[in-house]
Amino acid sequence: MMTNAFTRTLARRMAYAACALVLSLPSVAALADPHVVQRVEPEFPHEAVRAGIDHGTVKARMTLAGSGEVTRVEILDATPRRLFDRAVVSALSQWKYDAGADKRVVEIDVNFQR
Repeated sequence: MMTNAFTRTLARRMAYAACALVLSLPSVAALADPHVVQRVEPEFPHEAVRAGIDHGTVKARMTLAGSGEVTRVEILDATPRRLFDRAVVSALSQWKYDAGADKRVVEIDVNFQR
């Protein structure tokens, strides 16, 4: 048979373990995808028109401040390479997201069609 002291100690340890588990999980807000509040569409580059290119795709990564401002835009992949990068960086730098955790990361594919 368990003693009252043993039962209390076991219950206390289980409560500590439960609290530690809850505190180690990310918050529900951190799990939610950021939502775009303001969007600027990239312009189709004149260089692409001159080169006879009528479509392309750029995969980009944005890093967000807690306020929702875009603090960094990285080009991860592009087809054709480098032709649409400047237009994507310029446009995505002006996007704004809802407020949330600092240094959130959003990846996006930007498709160009003339």
